[in-house]
Amino acid sequence: MRTCPPKPVREMSRFHPVDRQTGYLLPPSVDEWLPEDHLARFIVEVVDRLDVSALEKAYAGRGSAAYHPSVLLSLLVYGYATGVFSSRKLERATYDSVAFRFIAAGTHPDHDTLATFRRRFLDELAGLFVQVLEMAREMKLLKLGTLSLDGTKVKANASRHSALSHGHIEQLEIQLKAEVASLLALAEQADQSAVPDGMNLPAEIARRQARLEAMAAAKVKIEERAKARFEKEQAEYEAKLAHREQKAKESGKKPGGKPPKPPVAGPKAQDQLNLTDEQSRIMPVPGGGFNQAYNAQAAVDTSSMLVVSLTVTQACNDKEQVVPMLAQLAALPASLGQPKELLADTGFYSAKNVEACEGVQH
Repeated sequence: MRTCPPKPVREMSRFHPVDRQTGYLLPPSVDEWLPEDHLARFIVEVVDRLDVSALEKAYAGRGSAAYHPSVLLSLLVYGYATGVFSSRKLERATYDSVAFRFIAAGTHPDHDTLATFRRRFLDELAGLFVQVLEMAREMKLLKLGTLSLDGTKVKANASRHSALSHGHIEQLEIQLKAEVASLLALAEQADQSAVPDGMNLPAEIARRQARLEAMAAAKVKIEERAKARFEKEQAEYEAKLAHREQKAKESGKKPGGKPPKPPVAGPKAQDQLNLTDEQSRIMPVPGGGFNQAYNAQAAVDTSSMLVVSLTVTQACNDKEQVVPMLAQLAALPASLGQPKELLADTGFYSAKNVEACEGVQH
């Protein structure tokens, strides 16, 4: 009988023993593997103190048992805090990461469950955000006094090369219509002349017609945006005229400076629509260049560094974000206190924004 030679014995006297085979005498507890001051423990403690009864009531109780909302919420919060945003990566982390295993209590919610939870309770999660601020206030961590406002461009899940401008669409339409007419003529003559090898005339015509339909739909949406922009600009134009007339009546003199220019109706040649993510916009990015993106805004308490209000907008100019942010801050519970100062860089500066801030103080 042939036997395998024994494994060589390595000199281990100077090293920690390496043993991956011996089982535990008692089942291990993941709680013992996580330091007491770990962020995961703090997030679980905070979420457990939140009122998630509205989320619990949303579950009908039919079918198999569901994961508790506090577990799913804790996974999302810890994931976002540590840079893990993908639902698939969150699911995988419940197997690979001790911290995620601790939060999930040894369970493994799949990525569909996590993604559905996030989409289904998006509005409710905003209410929980306010609860966290109120809890921070009770713990003396948050004392609204000086807030700092800043924005950052967040890249959309779309390429800027997927965007079409109104002017470019009109040029492409002329080109594609000519190609379709040429292909239709070629189809008519197919019996009399040879069609290039490998060309499927019906497929080529259908592809171009589908492209024309997509561009026609894009033009309609661009025109709708242009109409909304014109109505806004027209209202601002009329307000400026009324202000000039009022000043002229009060002073008895002709107002100085050039009168405001009336807005122009209709889409501009450079107005764009992204075919992949039509809600995103072309925006300048730090370092130069442009990207398909959104403009994320956050107001942060300067003493605790807690985010007290945030929003995502399609406008690339930060000057337009001060007044909406003031409105959001005013909607926070009175128990959080009243901000005294708002810090922002020069990208937010305008006379209108200064007046808006002074109006809040008074």
